[in-house]
Amino acid sequence: MQDLEVALVQFRAEAERTQKNLERILRLAEEGAGHGAKMICYPEMALQGYAPETAQAYAEKLEGDKVRLISEQAVKLGVTLLVGMAEKAEGVEKPYLSQLIAFPDGRVGVYRKTHLGRLERMYFTAGNELPVFEGEGVRFAVGICWDWHFPEVAAIYSLKGAEVLFAPHASPVVSGDRKSIWLRYLGARAYDNSVYLAACNLKGDDGRGRRFSGGALVLGPKGDVCAEDSGHEMGAEIVYAHLGAGRLNALRKHSRTSMRESFFLADRRKELYRELIELEVPDD
Repeated sequence: MQDLEVALVQFRAEAERTQKNLERILRLAEEGAGHGAKMICYPEMALQGYAPETAQAYAEKLEGDKVRLISEQAVKLGVTLLVGMAEKAEGVEKPYLSQLIAFPDGRVGVYRKTHLGRLERMYFTAGNELPVFEGEGVRFAVGICWDWHFPEVAAIYSLKGAEVLFAPHASPVVSGDRKSIWLRYLGARAYDNSVYLAACNLKGDDGRGRRFSGGALVLGPKGDVCAEDSGHEMGAEIVYAHLGAGRLNALRKHSRTSMRESFFLADRRKELYRELIELEVPDD
């Protein structure tokens, strides 16, 4: 891994106001790039706003004009943009809940949310892949909101070589204090898998009755807080963090000499874990 400057956007996405959201996405990309960020992550469904009931009507294709404009901005600014969107795709009836990855060389990648919430299953198609991407001298991956409640996702990403994990969210105010909730489990995802983990959330009123709590949090490979904003109204719109390569590379090297440098996944006993994929949740 190389040193990396990241930006996490607490974004107010107005439901179904895709063009207006797009304009803000492009503007904030300029601001983040001007501050030196090389990767800028926006929350879940930042492009259309988190409105599952109308997502199919407003979903965008990866080949569409709005994705093209985001990609052009990434190329112009020399940054990688990670933008949440409802994605229309061939061969599926319902859209994917996706995170677009627009690279500065013009490449476009996508992660499709694999673990849908129970309400989301009515409106979206679940993805079936856990891809790891490369750019800006790091290997990185994305999980969207509910995905991070499943420890296996982070473990698989780390075993595939991911060094930075992004966690875009669309968590409403009614869910509770975002920082305290995140610290219950995201710190463990970072610590157990020796990765940086960067989370951000939608913020404010979406214009259709939903209100999101905001919040941005960057955790180091020992589960420590590197940068944060609680999501209050007067908080920062963009939170920046420097991800130092030295800390993570020391953990990932083969010649570890102390417990402080433990890469726990290297000491797994895979022969004991078969039951993990065979057991079911007990019936009541």
